[in-house]
Amino acid sequence: MRIFKVNWYPPANEELETLFGGVASFDIDPIPTDPAYRIARERSRAADALINCSATHLVPADLDDFENVRIVVREGVGYDNLDLEGWGARGVPVCNVPDYGTTEVADHAIALMLALTRGTSTYTEVLRADPVANWGFAHAPLIRRHKGATFGVIGLGRIGLAAARRAAAFDMKVVFFDPYLPNGTELSVGYDRVTSLAKLMEISDIVSVHTPLNDETRGFVGAAAFAAAKPGLILVNTARGPIVDLDALAEALKSGKVAGAGLDVLPREPADPDHPLIKAFAAGEDWLRGRLVLSPHAAFYSPDAIKDMQRKAVEVIVAYLNEGRLTNCVNRQFLKQPAPVRRAS
Repeated sequence: MRIFKVNWYPPANEELETLFGGVASFDIDPIPTDPAYRIARERSRAADALINCSATHLVPADLDDFENVRIVVREGVGYDNLDLEGWGARGVPVCNVPDYGTTEVADHAIALMLALTRGTSTYTEVLRADPVANWGFAHAPLIRRHKGATFGVIGLGRIGLAAARRAAAFDMKVVFFDPYLPNGTELSVGYDRVTSLAKLMEISDIVSVHTPLNDETRGFVGAAAFAAAKPGLILVNTARGPIVDLDALAEALKSGKVAGAGLDVLPREPADPDHPLIKAFAAGEDWLRGRLVLSPHAAFYSPDAIKDMQRKAVEVIVAYLNEGRLTNCVNRQFLKQPAPVRRAS
């Protein structure tokens, strides 16, 4: 069994070679620095399975080049950078790894909130500039009490629920919007439910985004959502950058309707240095000071999470090619014919 890992980034998990004896080889192709880069066809033809390691980069080859691939796996949770329909038309299942990094992302969402509402990032910044003159508590503009504040969650899936539980531990009131969960979910989790994004924005002090990126959610948190927002809202996004309209967020921050934002993801990654909001952040403009916290799509990361992610991606492949057992498939609706499974020798 030959597994091709594209858009790979370190560190490598050396344990994989010993954990999976049925894997003949791992062919690893790092994230290309040249946008014109294409994978050589002899490499793509040799693969029995394909893993896309990156959350944002496309596979640098045509689907037809992978004529022997029987399964594709996104080494992570999000799969918006894979052609679900195209692979499905070829009878190839696309799977993801939903059961890693949940705690890391939920922790990170709360950490971004705390960086703003407890001022930790702002205090560090001003004290680095002058640890004597800036020794004071008034430098962080968004300090507030968490007990009794409302924490709104967009998308109460695995990560959204984990973030909600953490917010509840701060004695915050949790409210969620998720039209795809069945009636009664609110009774089982003990959180209030609203039926529109506008209502969630209207009543929440903090809103944390935990929905996947698709045609429905692209730009979902935009001008209309911010217009409905409770004055002083803080937005946290650890999901996907394009879910939040960055132009609309910049306007809402500039007007003061939104008090602050903690973003782990952006519509363009790395950050677009020419976007007005990113420019203002990088320049340390006074109006934005203490109101925007950025991290580099790192919410998923811990050394343990990386190992889990890499191992679980291979587990999905081995289970399918060796046992015919398909797990975590995200393109079932596009699988036009059964995908033939060749037993690995």
